[in-house]
Amino acid sequence: MDLKTTYLGLKLRNPLIASASPLSGTVNNLRRMEDAGIGAIVIYSLFEEQITKELQEMNQHLVRGTESYAESLTYFPEPADVLVEPEEYVDHIRQAKSTVDVPVIASLNGHSEGGWVRYAKLLEDAGADALELNIYFLATDFATTSEQIEQRYLNILRSVKSMVKIPVAVKIGPYFSALAHMTKRLEEAGADGLVLFNRFYQPDIDIENLSVIPNVLLSTPQALRLPLRWIAILHGHLKMSLAATSGVHSAQDALKMIMVGADATMLCSVLLKHGIDHVDVILEDMRQWMQEHGYESIQQMKGSLSQKSCPNPEAFERANYMRALKTFI
Repeated sequence: MDLKTTYLGLKLRNPLIASASPLSGTVNNLRRMEDAGIGAIVIYSLFEEQITKELQEMNQHLVRGTESYAESLTYFPEPADVLVEPEEYVDHIRQAKSTVDVPVIASLNGHSEGGWVRYAKLLEDAGADALELNIYFLATDFATTSEQIEQRYLNILRSVKSMVKIPVAVKIGPYFSALAHMTKRLEEAGADGLVLFNRFYQPDIDIENLSVIPNVLLSTPQALRLPLRWIAILHGHLKMSLAATSGVHSAQDALKMIMVGADATMLCSVLLKHGIDHVDVILEDMRQWMQEHGYESIQQMKGSLSQKSCPNPEAFERANYMRALKTFI
């Protein structure tokens, strides 16, 4: 049974990718993921705030005391020209590359334009096979237009692409008024792939202490429906790779995503819930289902139920909404 696929130009032994999570934080876990059969690993994210904080701290050290001596004002380079290296993350990428043979994908998580994107080059130099650019941005400013929001995404992507030669995938949320058009713009701006969709973790309220608190909930298989629908719509219209994330918990979930056109499927919540070794369970279930249904390869089924190939393409649009409502009548 041939489970091989290609994602971001990388040859993967199967379409299962460990998405960015705390599980990738240790070398031992990276080995376990590879031994369990994972196709590739996205390392936990490095956040813009981490880089910005270190840049600010360096700036404070550079300018402290310079008012005392006129000549010292030009002794150090300009703060904007100094790139501080959070060595722990860079070293972890290097260790990951020396530990496992499967592709290692670094993850940058940010939301604004700025010098932090230069860190992409350090991740490439550390050996990352690709970069996942996780643009996690919730537009709450009433004066900001949708065009300005979209332009911010494109500017960040172009800045990162100008720094590296390795493939760059953009992980986005679904909250665009014209998502299909936006994916085209991202492709034209240089994206090599899309990861659909980012889950925006919602805050909760502690009614006893009257405070807003973080509350991370693991995904459920029901979350699969949104990326499934959009990957089905986008397949065949874009040249870049498509990866599905959110709600992939079983072999059936992964196979559905492949059938609608995904090149790869991301696993996170299921591994946090059942453990890293569950990768092997999913792979074995995939092989068994494919054998029982006469499929010899992943390529054979990929995109077979996308909107472009589906006998009833309207099922992915408004017609399906009306049919779904009638099932409860």
